[in-house]
Amino acid sequence: MPDTEPKQPRRALDGVRVLALETSLSGPHATKILADMGAEVIKLERPGSGDVIRGWDTAVNGLSSGIVWIGPNKKSFAIDVKKPAAREILQRLATRVDVVLENFAPGAAARMGLGAEELRKANPRLIYCSLSGYGQDGPYRDKKAYDALIQGEAGLIMTTGFEDRPARVGVSVTDLISSMYAAVGILTALYQRTQTGEGQVVDISMFETAASWLGYFPHHYWHRGEEPKRYGLRHQYITPYGHYLASDGKYFGLAVASPADWEIFCTGVIERPDLLTDPRFKDTPARRANREELDEILIAIFLAQPTEEWLKRLDKVRLPHGQVNGVADVLAHPQMQARGMIQEIDSPVGRIPVLASPLHLSDSPQRLDPMPALGGDTESILRDLDYSDAELATLRKDGVF
Repeated sequence: MPDTEPKQPRRALDGVRVLALETSLSGPHATKILADMGAEVIKLERPGSGDVIRGWDTAVNGLSSGIVWIGPNKKSFAIDVKKPAAREILQRLATRVDVVLENFAPGAAARMGLGAEELRKANPRLIYCSLSGYGQDGPYRDKKAYDALIQGEAGLIMTTGFEDRPARVGVSVTDLISSMYAAVGILTALYQRTQTGEGQVVDISMFETAASWLGYFPHHYWHRGEEPKRYGLRHQYITPYGHYLASDGKYFGLAVASPADWEIFCTGVIERPDLLTDPRFKDTPARRANREELDEILIAIFLAQPTEEWLKRLDKVRLPHGQVNGVADVLAHPQMQARGMIQEIDSPVGRIPVLASPLHLSDSPQRLDPMPALGGDTESILRDLDYSDAELATLRKDGVF
C-alpha cells in the first residue's frame, strides 16, 4: 500500500546532535539558535535545581522567564556531574554527537574529563566549542566575566549614554553577541567538516566578540586619535539622526543620511529651507561640527507638534523614521503579528507564549517543541545510550539522576 502518512518537512539542522554543557545565558542562547533550526540539543542540567537561569525569577506561572526564553526545543538531561558515573555517561554521549558546546570557566570541562582534547580523541569528527569571558588563553583567561563587566571592558559602555554619564546597554548584549558568534562558528565548522571529514575546536570569547562590534570607532581612534563622544539618543557622526521629543511627551526617531535627504527634511518635514543655505549646516561634516546649534533648533521645532504629526510628515516624504516603543508596543506591533513572531507552546505549566526565531528560511521550518520539564528526557537519553534497566536502577540509586 502507498505511504499515506504526511512527510515531515526537513529542517536545516535535522540530524545534527549537540551536547550542551551550558549554564546561564551565552551558551544556552547559542544552542537555542541551533535547536530552533532543527538540531537535537541535549542540555545538561543539575538534578533538582537545573540551570542557574531557572532560579532567576518565577514570572511564567512559576517558571523562570530566562529558562522559557532559552529552554524550548531542547532536551533536559539532568545528571550529577560530580559523580564519576555521570562523567562516563557524558563521555559516551560525546562519541554520538556532532557538537559539544561548553561555557564553563576555562579548564573546568577538562578537569571533569570533558575537555576538547579528551573528547575529540574518542570522536575526531566532533566539533567542540568553548565560550568564555576572555577565551581559553591570555592574561585574562581566568577572570570571571558577566555581561555588564564585559560591556565595560570591551568599550561599549563608554560609547553609550550621555556626555556626563555612560550607561550599559539594557539587554545582556555581550552574552548575545558571543552566542551568535558561537552559533556561526559551529555552523562554519560543520560545513568545513563536510569537506575534510574532521571536527575542530571553536574558541569564542565574550570580550573579543563585543570588541568586534565597536565598528568604526577604532578607525577614528587610529586615524584621528578620537575617543567616541556620547550623545545619548543621537548618532555620534551623522546628524540629524536619532530620537527627539514631541509636544505630546513621546519620542520618535529619524535619520537624515544623505544630501538629498537633508534637502527633503528641511523643505518637506520641518519647513525650514533657510537651513539649506546656512553654512553651519551645509553638509554632514559641517552639521557634525555644529551639532549643538542644529540640535537646539530641531528640539524647539519638534516640541511644537505631536509625534503623530512628525511621523506623518516623515512618512509622506519617505524619510527613515520610527516610533520609540515599550515592550507592550513591540508585542502588539503589526509586523510581529504579520510575521508570526509570537507563538504558543506547551510547557509544564500549560500553554505559554514565546517569541519565535527571527530566522526565516524558505525550505526549513522552525522547531516549536514543548518546553521540557527539568530532567524530563534523562531516562530516554540514557536508554538511547544502551543503558539497561538494571544499570538505570543503579544510577538512580547512586544519585546520578
